[in-house]
Amino acid sequence: MKLDVLSIGRYIYRPMNTPYFPAWRRKLAAVGRHTAHCRQKSPVEIEAQYGLFLSERTLKPPEDGTRRRRRVFFLSRVFWCFLWQVLQPRTSCRAVVRQVQAFCETEQRHFDESTSAYCQARGRLPIACLQQALADSSRSADHLSMQGVPGWTRPIKVVDASSVRLPDTGENRKRYPYPSGQRPGCGFPVMQVCGLYSLASGAILKTVQAPWSANEVRLFKDLWPELHSGDILLGDRPFGAYALLALLPLRGIDVVTRLHQGRRFNRRQAKRIGTSQWLVTWSKPPQRPDYFTETEWAEFPPQITVRIIHVHIQQKGFRTTEMWLSTTLLDQLAHPAEQIAGLYLRRWDMELCFRDLKTTMGMEELRCRTPAMIHKELLAFLIAHNLMRCLIAQAASAHQVCRTRISFKGAVDAARSFNHAMRLTRSQRHAQRLYRRLLQILALDLVPLRPGRIEPRAVKRRPKPYSRLTKPRHLYRELPHRGKRIQKKPGRKSCLS
Repeated sequence: MKLDVLSIGRYIYRPMNTPYFPAWRRKLAAVGRHTAHCRQKSPVEIEAQYGLFLSERTLKPPEDGTRRRRRVFFLSRVFWCFLWQVLQPRTSCRAVVRQVQAFCETEQRHFDESTSAYCQARGRLPIACLQQALADSSRSADHLSMQGVPGWTRPIKVVDASSVRLPDTGENRKRYPYPSGQRPGCGFPVMQVCGLYSLASGAILKTVQAPWSANEVRLFKDLWPELHSGDILLGDRPFGAYALLALLPLRGIDVVTRLHQGRRFNRRQAKRIGTSQWLVTWSKPPQRPDYFTETEWAEFPPQITVRIIHVHIQQKGFRTTEMWLSTTLLDQLAHPAEQIAGLYLRRWDMELCFRDLKTTMGMEELRCRTPAMIHKELLAFLIAHNLMRCLIAQAASAHQVCRTRISFKGAVDAARSFNHAMRLTRSQRHAQRLYRRLLQILALDLVPLRPGRIEPRAVKRRPKPYSRLTKPRHLYRELPHRGKRIQKKPGRKSCLS
């Protein structure tokens, strides 16, 4: 009996218990698995691999019945297309639409070529969905990082702030003004981002946004719900203020920071407890910071005891030769000075995290034109970063390598290539084999150890010889002699003649 393609398709989806064609049973079952696997594909390649790190409720439609209409860009598709877009540096919305178009054409479905539908769908994407995805991805990264922080059994979190540039639109300027010294129309709005970072997994737990001139301690106050009893907080000088060292220990959270730049340390008024270690007593400031209410300020103790540690750094390549640390870890036997100094040096991992986000992933310049979409774009970058940290944590645990040795840039490049290859696989087993191979490649792509390496902060490539934009573009006129050869005056000899 002759079977065409449609007949084979009917037998694929029927239970394989028919008495006909017993010799074809094994072949048809294999084709059925292949077809079922292909039907689960998505327009972008990352959903099947990274969806395992998110909970089911993340992309669940609202229960109130809104957004129930079946669209081309439904909730889960817009979410994964958004993440795919930020994982490809400087990818336009048109490239995302063409990706979905190519997928729909394989199913003989057509839709409009414009980017309007996708942009509107991104605007409808609930901010709660992105926030839940950020929490799920950070929780998964911490769970997969079984190694933790060497030498410490307590969770360690790092706080720091950075800034990103925004498009020069009226709404962005109103919410995030220019930095000081920039003329209107000649610069870009700058947004400050204060984030909380997990030292064990390298994931971003949560961020808050504000104009560039906002106080970092004020922003950090909104991140306190992410800190739990038993945590250790690392921070730079601004976070060594009395408010943090006094209030966080009352909640069971210890702090390790550099000595605040506005506080002078007098050794004569301190109690020496060891080599380059002292215990000092700080009194409550008479003036209340404006980011604390009267009720909150009344809860602060009148005095606190702080441990001061003086650290000498004699490592080649370090610009800093000495550090003054302040910490609430007062027991010098349980927490030696060398251990605390080594822990504080790990604070630099968050600086590297910002480098991965801003340089490797291209988050240094956001591209959305309204503050609401800027917030969503920022969350999309952080989610994509955390999903890559989950992948790195899996590779480190599976092959017993140090997580910090795995190259983040190499992980992003490998994930882009392997995700596309896994999307074209013929079976689920083949896709799993490729995924295991991906983890093995990540474990082999280690950053070399270069102790004492010194790299000057200088740029070799010369910028283009264009003039600076000192006026708004619609008012700016290029100098008339720009790009023209200067004519010699008659009767005047050249200096080269």
